[in-house]
Amino acid sequence: DNNTTLPKLLSYLQGRTGSSEAVKGVILAILVGGIAGLGAIGFRWLVLNFQTLFFGGGGKLLSLLGQYYVILIPGIGGLMVGLLVYYFAREAKGHGVPEVMEAVSLKGGRIRPRVSLVKALASSIGIGSGGSVGREGPIVQIGASFGSTIGQRLKLSDEWVRTLVACGAAGGISATFNAPLG
Repeated sequence: DNNTTLPKLLSYLQGRTGSSEAVKGVILAILVGGIAGLGAIGFRWLVLNFQTLFFGGGGKLLSLLGQYYVILIPGIGGLMVGLLVYYFAREAKGHGVPEVMEAVSLKGGRIRPRVSLVKALASSIGIGSGGSVGREGPIVQIGASFGSTIGQRLKLSDEWVRTLVACGAAGGISATFNAPLG
């Protein structure tokens, strides 16, 4: 059960290293940063695969339009993104960074767990279909969502959740820029 595995691991590590809050914070920061880094790798993989799908498979499907099919692909991607965000997680709209800042300042860092999945899918579809968006904002929101989810699962205080949100955002952005020690 995922709801008990993480607390058991944390308790075990604290027992081996001491029970200070600082040790707990370092362990959680490393865990969240690592997960956010893996999220960035997964996000890049999704972008590449959606790009192949849209411009490889989409080119074959829309071949009757000749080379002009590329005009339709971003519109199709945008429609998919809009529907995905509207129906599954409206917080996944926008750039990513302002939404994280809002969650930190108004909601104690609490971000619904589904936001990371919806943001990853929506942004990778948008980028993969040729939309004019970058990967930095989405990975900040994806990493922050991972941090928030771990903090919520462990039933941590708002202060700790906000700290883990920052760790997730930092882990994701450093992975995006290939700076793992960043």
